[in-house]
Amino acid sequence: MAENGTDCDQRRIGMIKEQHNGSFTDPSLVSERKRRDREERLNILLWRQPLITLQYFLLETLINLKEWTIKLWHRRSILVSFLLLLAALTATYYIEGIHQQYVRYMEKKFFWCAYWVGLGILSSVGLGTGLHTFLLYLGPHIASVTLAAYECNSVNFPEPPYPDQIICPEEEGVEGSITLWTIISKVRLEACMWGAGTAIGELPPYFMARAARLSGAEPDDEEYQEFEEMLEHAEAAQDFASRAKLAVQNLVQKVGFFGILACASIPNPLFDLAGITCGHFLVPFWTFFGATLIGKAIIKMHIQKLFVIITFSKHIVEQMVSLIGAVPSIGPSLQKPFQEYLEAQRIKLHHRPDSGVPQGESWLSWMFEKLVIGMVCYFILSIINSMAQSYAKRLQQKMYSEEKTK
Repeated sequence: MAENGTDCDQRRIGMIKEQHNGSFTDPSLVSERKRRDREERLNILLWRQPLITLQYFLLETLINLKEWTIKLWHRRSILVSFLLLLAALTATYYIEGIHQQYVRYMEKKFFWCAYWVGLGILSSVGLGTGLHTFLLYLGPHIASVTLAAYECNSVNFPEPPYPDQIICPEEEGVEGSITLWTIISKVRLEACMWGAGTAIGELPPYFMARAARLSGAEPDDEEYQEFEEMLEHAEAAQDFASRAKLAVQNLVQKVGFFGILACASIPNPLFDLAGITCGHFLVPFWTFFGATLIGKAIIKMHIQKLFVIITFSKHIVEQMVSLIGAVPSIGPSLQKPFQEYLEAQRIKLHHRPDSGVPQGESWLSWMFEKLVIGMVCYFILSIINSMAQSYAKRLQQKMYSEEKTK
């Protein structure tokens, strides 16, 4: 496998050389030109060159819409079938009948699952900033369910308003009836859907590396270039980060399915490298995706759920608040907002919609809301910058083609 990879790399280098005026060019000059072009593209940012960035973003959007339209036209039989299915589902949705109770149930479950799958996909790309949506959404949701379960002694929260709002059921639960498994079962669906979304989000590095290996082209991707450099200087790797990346690459390459499963089953910031490795060495799609799905949606997700549930169990939270109050001098002042927040949450859990109890907003909730808004805005800005840079790359490639034909 290593020999095949070396031959493929040599063919790709040869193709790069032949692309320049039909003759062999000094590889150092080619690398220097690519480096300058890349630096030029990276300077196209909304806060540095707003007019050019917006212009390139709009042009790239139009090109993508045109390409997608052409692809849909070539697959018009599939498109027509999908539209007929959508029409049938729409008719079923609006026609009155005894089936409507099942339609409403399926609608609720579908959008609930789609919401968490979407957040999982965004988690793999880091919302453009590297911040996990587990910390923003799923973790707080599991923590809220855990705190509510211990306060209400039940997980049979009224629906609605659950999951938009958690309130205790009217029937009081038995003290001590809540177990770890009860809470795990309550949040299993959303957790598994989020894990499945993270598995889907790992596919772009795999497809990028696979396409590059089959075509012999060199993609403009920092992680793929870093992977190739790591392969070239594998024996000279000395620092811990390089050795860790090599360990992941060797595990995936030599062990296969179970190596991918092991990498996907634990919190692993280097898993993108596993996807690139699988794509580069042409690991079958279902081997890679199957192991990734099982590892992330089942094994890793249960590990993360257990950690959050144990951390936010009733006695652990009380101990943490007590420890905060024990800090000399500033302890009581730090402890007060957390006590107020927990007390406000207890009041909300026992609040009834018709009771008229005011719903206060704590400063923690206000800060979290503003953090999420800021992250989403930055994510949108990163998409605009990325698409503008993609259009700049198109212009540079067009210039290369024109030079080649001269």
